[in-house]
Amino acid sequence: MSRHVDTPRVTAPDIRARKGGEPIVCLTAYTAPVARLLDPHCDLLLVGDSVGMVLHGLPNTVGVTLDMMIMHGQAVMRGADRALVVVDMPFGSFEASGGQAFVNATRVLKETGAQAIKMEASGPDIGETIKFLVDRGIPVMGHVGLRPQAVNVDGKFRAKGRTREERVKVLAEARAADEAGAFAIVVEGVDETLAPEITAAVKAPTIGIGASAKCDGQILVTDDLLGLFEWTPKFVRRYADLKGVIDKAAAAYAADVRARRFPAAAETYVLGGKPQRRRVAGDGKRG
Repeated sequence: MSRHVDTPRVTAPDIRARKGGEPIVCLTAYTAPVARLLDPHCDLLLVGDSVGMVLHGLPNTVGVTLDMMIMHGQAVMRGADRALVVVDMPFGSFEASGGQAFVNATRVLKETGAQAIKMEASGPDIGETIKFLVDRGIPVMGHVGLRPQAVNVDGKFRAKGRTREERVKVLAEARAADEAGAFAIVVEGVDETLAPEITAAVKAPTIGIGASAKCDGQILVTDDLLGLFEWTPKFVRRYADLKGVIDKAAAAYAADVRARRFPAAAETYVLGGKPQRRRVAGDGKRG
């Protein structure tokens, strides 16, 4: 039986139209239950390649595969009815050519039902790849500044905008993504004075993460926001301590099991009728 949806789903044009208006609320989601909880509060849910680090324990996002992104995209679509769902294109799935990007992006949209993809594209060809996809009916969210997929080139996760050269490069990439038709642009890990400059320079709304409150919207990794990790980046604000909650719950469960307090009467079944003794071959026979 299909689910009844009262509220129309947010679309990529809806997000683009929010430029300069009420801030756009975005969070990451990787599973159906979490997507269902976040959906009423968010305009956009990103199935980020951060899933590789958050759920799969990878050291960075480079090892994330297209199959992984599709699997998690399918899960999020089962849980979200209202928010726009965007799926990250993982490292190696779009850089070779517009054709490669199109083949993989269409697979993502067809197999997940998501409405858009995000690319950490950079360099002189960023606009060409985005335009190639947009011209063929694929909504694209851009991503400039700190690019986690480039960790092997940068050597570490390093904020951008320290030098004039870096600022010019990031701003040029944002303009290229905007002119190519990106409906929104993530601005990650940049100098606080650079983010407003980017926001003013592009027509697409900017979504900040470690950028500035002056961006058109904000996004965080949900698991960071919920306090599931000991360490989080500087730009994260923790709104809960689920790590502590889970630790206490697991400790209480372990104590109850070891003391034979669990399961108790409330957690066990008492079925009607008298217990039947199992008959064994030879029962009732005299030897």
